Amino acid sequence: MRNEPDGCRSSWDTAVLRLLDDSYNFAATGPRLHKDWAYDVLAVLHRSVRDPRGWAGLDQDRDNTARHDVPAYPFDPPDASQFAEYLYPLEAEAAVTALAVMTEEWQSEPAPVRSRPDRDTVLADARTLLDRYGPTASYWTNATDAASDPAPDFLAAGLAGTASRPFLTGEYINGLDLFEDLGLIAVNDDEVGVFWSFGAY
Repeated sequence: MRNEPDGCRSSWDTAVLRLLDDSYNFAATGPRLHKDWAYDVLAVLHRSVRDPRGWAGLDQDRDNTARHDVPAYPFDPPDASQFAEYLYPLEAEAAVTALAVMTEEWQSEPAPVRSRPDRDTVLADARTLLDRYGPTASYWTNATDAASDPAPDFLAAGLAGTASRPFLTGEYINGLDLFEDLGLIAVNDDEVGVFWSFGAY
């Protein structure tokens, strides 16, 4: 793994909080330990690994009592052998826009990223996060638009216009019903990054 200057960590920590902390999102990175990286993603979703660099993440459900019933809550991910049925490859710029629209609210977004005055800043923060994984990283999403096109325009669609193969639990726990999601997975030789947006009421 690359040794990074402290400025890289500071830029990441700032970007992840500024970009994703205002809505219901998950952001975590784990080590790449398997040839089949689906096992490494599952470890991140089950919180059985930590960020190898100790950088900031977002996980408001880490200590949620719902995890007594659904260990990966709010996820109920498929088995590693089924990931190919749920995920589609993305080009790097499409991955940036997928991450950027995770700043939106699912059903009541008054200002989609595409029309915000800080649109370029949002995209820059998304690039900062994905730069961590390097130029050879591959990207995957559960958004069904990517099934036929690895470069869908997430900015144009926004969260409200994005359909997906759900990784979410269907269980109604602690008064919260989860109904939509958008996920992005970054994979390189050393790490897997997992970013997820949830719609809930």
